[in-house]
Amino acid sequence: MSDTEYRIGLGERRFGRVNWLGLRTMAGREVKRFLVVWTQTLLAPLVTSALFLLIFNTAIGPGRGDVMGVPFLTFLAPGIMMMTVIQNAFANTSSSITITKIQGNIVDTLMPPLSGLELLLGYLAGAIVRGVCVALGIALGLGLTLGIWPTYPGVTLVFVILGASFLGGLGVIAGIFANKFDQMAAITNFIITPLAFLSGTFYSVAALPPVLKTLTHLNPVFYLIDGVRFGMIGASDSSPWLGLVVCCCATAVVWLLGWAMLRSGYRLKA
Repeated sequence: MSDTEYRIGLGERRFGRVNWLGLRTMAGREVKRFLVVWTQTLLAPLVTSALFLLIFNTAIGPGRGDVMGVPFLTFLAPGIMMMTVIQNAFANTSSSITITKIQGNIVDTLMPPLSGLELLLGYLAGAIVRGVCVALGIALGLGLTLGIWPTYPGVTLVFVILGASFLGGLGVIAGIFANKFDQMAAITNFIITPLAFLSGTFYSVAALPPVLKTLTHLNPVFYLIDGVRFGMIGASDSSPWLGLVVCCCATAVVWLLGWAMLRSGYRLKA
C-alpha cells in the first residue's frame, strides 16, 4: 500500500484539510438564496425599520425627553437597526435548514465531502452577509434622512458581524432541532423575539428596577444592541469592552454547539 493510499485509508480527504471549493460553493449558495428574493430579505427589513422609527417617533418622540443625552429617536435608531440585523440573520440559517429538512433534500447538503465546521461556516456566511447588507442599508437611510452617522464605524461593524454570527448560529441550532414550521414558529415567538425586544432596544436599562436590570444583563442580545448603540451614537449602558467579551463568548458557545450537531448529524440523518 502506498503512502497516499494509507493516508486516505486513515480518513484524510484527498483535497486537503479544508475543502475550500465546497465551502465557497455552499457559502455562495446561501448568499444567492436570499439575494434571489431581495425584496423579501433586504427591502422588507428596511421598510419595517422605517415604520418602527416613524411610529415610535410619532407616538412617543414629541413628548419624550432625551435619553443618554441624545434625542429619543437618535437613541432608538441603533436598537432598531441591530434588532433587524439579528432577526434576519436568524431567519436566514433557520429557514435554510428547516426547508431542506421538510422538503427532504437535506441529503444534498450532507452528501458532499464537507465537514461539520465547513457546513457551519457555509450557513453562517449567508447570515453574516445578509445581516451586514441590512445594517448598511439602515445606516445609510439613517444618515441621509435623520443625519445619524456612526460615531465609531469600526465598532458598529464589529458588533453587527458578531450579532449576525451569534443569531446565525442560533438559527442553525433551531433549524436542526425543528422538524416542522410550527416548531420553528414557536422557537421564534417564544425565544428569539423576547431576546430581541427585552434587551434595551426601546429603552435604557438604567430606568429598569434592579431585578429586571439584572435579568437584562444576562441577555447576550443586550450587549449586541448596546455595542451597536455605542458605535452609532457614542453612548451605552455598559462598557463596550465587556459587551465584546460577552458577545464573543456567547457566539463561541453557539458555534460549538452548532458544529457538534452538524458533525454528528443530529436530527438530520434518518
